[in-house]
Amino acid sequence: MFKEIRSKAVRYPLIVIYFIILFLCALELNFLGLFGYSPAKKDIKFPSLNVSSEVYTADSVLIGKYYTENRTPVSFKEINKNLINALVATEDVRFFKHNGVDFFSIFSGIVSTATGDKRGGSTITQQLAKNLYRTRLNKSQGLISKIPLVRTLVSKVKEWLTAYKLEANYSKEEIITMYLNTVPFGNNSYGINTASKHYFNKSVSDINLQESATLVGMLKATSTYNPIKNPENSRKRRNVVLSQMQKYGYITQAQYNSASATPLKLDLGKDVGKNDGDSYLRSAVAKWLDKWCDENDYNLYEDGLKIYTTIDSKLQKYAEEAVHEQMKTLQKRFNNVWGDREPWRDSEGNVIEDFVQKNLDRLPWYKGLVRDYAGNQDSIDAYVNKKKKMTVFSWDGDKEVEFSTIDSIKYYAKILNTGMMTLDPFSGKIKVWVGGNDHTYFKYDHVNQAKRQAGSTFKPFAYLAAIESGIDPCDKFTDKPVTITYQDQGKTEVWEPKNADWHFSYREMSLRWAMAKSVNSITAQITEKVGWDKVVEYAHKCGIESKLQSVPSVSLGPNDVSVFEMVKAYGTFLNQGKRVEPILVEKITDQDGNIIEEFKSKQTEVLSKEIAWLMLYMFRGGMEEPGGTSQALWEWDLWKKNNQIGGKTGTSSDYVDGWYMGITKDLVTGVWVGADDRSVHFTTSETGEGSRTALPIFAKFMEKVYKDPSTGITLGPFPKPEVEITRKYNCPSPRIVVDTTFNDSTLVDSLNLINQPLDDEMIEPQPDAKPNENVIKATDAKKDKTQGTDANKQQPKPAEKEELSRREQRRLERQKAKEEKSKD
Repeated sequence: MFKEIRSKAVRYPLIVIYFIILFLCALELNFLGLFGYSPAKKDIKFPSLNVSSEVYTADSVLIGKYYTENRTPVSFKEINKNLINALVATEDVRFFKHNGVDFFSIFSGIVSTATGDKRGGSTITQQLAKNLYRTRLNKSQGLISKIPLVRTLVSKVKEWLTAYKLEANYSKEEIITMYLNTVPFGNNSYGINTASKHYFNKSVSDINLQESATLVGMLKATSTYNPIKNPENSRKRRNVVLSQMQKYGYITQAQYNSASATPLKLDLGKDVGKNDGDSYLRSAVAKWLDKWCDENDYNLYEDGLKIYTTIDSKLQKYAEEAVHEQMKTLQKRFNNVWGDREPWRDSEGNVIEDFVQKNLDRLPWYKGLVRDYAGNQDSIDAYVNKKKKMTVFSWDGDKEVEFSTIDSIKYYAKILNTGMMTLDPFSGKIKVWVGGNDHTYFKYDHVNQAKRQAGSTFKPFAYLAAIESGIDPCDKFTDKPVTITYQDQGKTEVWEPKNADWHFSYREMSLRWAMAKSVNSITAQITEKVGWDKVVEYAHKCGIESKLQSVPSVSLGPNDVSVFEMVKAYGTFLNQGKRVEPILVEKITDQDGNIIEEFKSKQTEVLSKEIAWLMLYMFRGGMEEPGGTSQALWEWDLWKKNNQIGGKTGTSSDYVDGWYMGITKDLVTGVWVGADDRSVHFTTSETGEGSRTALPIFAKFMEKVYKDPSTGITLGPFPKPEVEITRKYNCPSPRIVVDTTFNDSTLVDSLNLINQPLDDEMIEPQPDAKPNENVIKATDAKKDKTQGTDANKQQPKPAEKEELSRREQRRLERQKAKEEKSKD
């Protein structure tokens, strides 16, 4: 074909051009897989950029990010002009003059390199092509990449072609914006916006001249010129950038002199976008969205989603404060109880000798250690007992210690942990999620992942089954010994539950009073009467999803459940009998605020409004009935404007798990407290009951919430019933002097009563009246005194004289009425 061209001066250049075109076509088409991937027209039009997804509270407070590359893009208008000028002056001074490839810079770069001044000739557009389309990654290379020099040539040509394509489709402003949004700045900061916040705690529009020059200077080598790791190198490189800006007229000599003389100043921002899982809430949201992302083909870590949770930032803050305050006190109490003794004990109080070894066996690296030392126990022991510097958790902040592996196991085994969740059951929105002490040290989420014995917080499901079966809150049962014979896998078993003080009063009690005092013997009688299968059925109806073993003791909470399940189930009572499916995410938008998905809670009616209201009335008994287990709440500032709170304490056997479930007119809150290992626990009711461990967290939380009007959560009574209440519920309970019981375990339950002489007439408690204040309150829970507090020593409140005078007044009024009637 070329032989017909007689002139060699024309023929040879044409041959060269022909093969160049052929080469470019083969490269673009990836002929025979020789050249690898090249960006197509669609890729240029819709570039793929890994953008971090951001997580917000319901009130738009940023609480975290998910990312493979921590990046939040910005527009050209948001970028400080100093930054644009610094970038152009340093990286590509002819940026606004070329069309993507600057051959003048390439040739001058070759000459400079030859004379010893090594510098590149890549334009900003070429660098964007390399960063955006990863043209030099292995997956972008073809078979020809095995040839070193050819590989470099192919990669360079790809960048040129891609640069031309970018220039043909985007303006200079768009290109420079994309470039600044893609480049890495070290410390897992991608893009200029993330970098400016990380290094200077400012948005990209607010950084000054020196800061702009520092960031641009990092682009040459993010590690070498990192201002955190190599501040002196960074300062020198910054001044080089400033000199380039002065050289090309972007700043004056005076500006250069002033800026270059300024010391390097950093203001490291709090990187709330950490992706290493330092937040229970962020981890919970990721888990909650896992199925949605899979079904809708979204990548949580790359697609730049904006996720708005249902969490209220103020309530979350108050919950975290309450947890920190109480858990710090509880840890001191726990340490005082055990001192230097080992707290890992069996039910008989014997030390578990192989406790540490079992924990060693669970460590992921321990098997490898045993293998490396060929099972030589002396060498293994020497290794795990060797002291080394480490940082451990403490309630006073991170603590630097010299611990061996054995020391660390023993230290963390003694740490108490917690889980707390608050739900608005009317909307199904989760308002508070506290998964534990500190996600950095304790990864296990105690709201949804952990499941523990519910103790007496499970008893309400037995009372619910009783009311559903036709028993009224006023129906009486006697506190007496109970023997229940039942069949278990074909074998006859006998269960004889005991009360908290191993004492039976033989007193008749209404259903409400028995639940308020959490009397095991009566709960067992009710369970036997309605059937333990019914208790399980109603627990599942209300929202308990865990498998429940249907046995006579089921009502005393021997089954493992999560805080999440318990809060969900208790929400059914406040939500007028409708079981709600809690939601943690309210909506998801894209980067521009366009709504991608909105979430609504599903609600299912499982109880009638009458039954639900009666259960709320039963829960109020914990505060209103004599000896109710919630009466430690009197010690907090919660009782204004006729405020009402219902709740239930719970403690599992041996004081392993402490619970409190609290209900107000707006919210349902669940709190669990205990050690992660069940063999580690308190020793007495005075130190380990749920009313002394979990209840104060709820009380402190609600006290903080009520004192902040901006939360919208107000004091007040429970809602009036919307339907006629046909069941008898307004019934008297005897006046007694009592240790506000705090005793509330599955082993035993509270019934430590001292008879008080009654008047000839009993006061009828009104369902909407203020709780009877003539019940003795416990001061221990408010001030968290150490073990040994004797609640029985507390004195009655002065209100008793007032109550007696009111009784006398009523008697005189009745006598006067009789006299007037006789006159008629």
